[in-house]
Amino acid sequence: MPATVTKNDHIKGADSAAITLIEYGDFECPFCARAHEALTSLLPQYGDDVRLVYRHMPLDGMHPDATPAAEAAEAAGAQGKFWEMHDALFAGQDDLSDQAFQAMAQDIGLDGDRFEDDLQSGKYAQIVASDAAEARHCGVRGTPTFYINGVQFEGDSDVQSLEQAINAALEK
Repeated sequence: MPATVTKNDHIKGADSAAITLIEYGDFECPFCARAHEALTSLLPQYGDDVRLVYRHMPLDGMHPDATPAAEAAEAAGAQGKFWEMHDALFAGQDDLSDQAFQAMAQDIGLDGDRFEDDLQSGKYAQIVASDAAEARHCGVRGTPTFYINGVQFEGDSDVQSLEQAINAALEK
């Protein structure tokens, strides 16, 4: 079971939400991109009943750009724009180069020099590594992996499967 939500987590939604959906994801994973699309369409219908927590689980062996992308998301988060970069990374998943990160940073209104300095410093590598270590400790083997109120979701990451799981958790 994943650790409880902390002040360091990236959270989208109300603290009072009945459902906490924790996602361990990889910005280069095509299944995570599909889950991102599903959640983008689903979450608004739940209002304050569901909150999303995103944690990093880069699968470096398959996705060499996943860790740099996760660090880019953290660098954007330091400027209060984690979710904007999260969305940009999934939208631009076919190019996760340093140049693409800079273009995304500019598009979402980051201080480009600070963003670049933060990325080059490697200061967010430990956050990404810590998330991944926690995921492995919880038994996460692939991405995306979801926990709904602390229970690992075993279904698919498409709209219908996620909607059914969220609705079932809301009924409890």
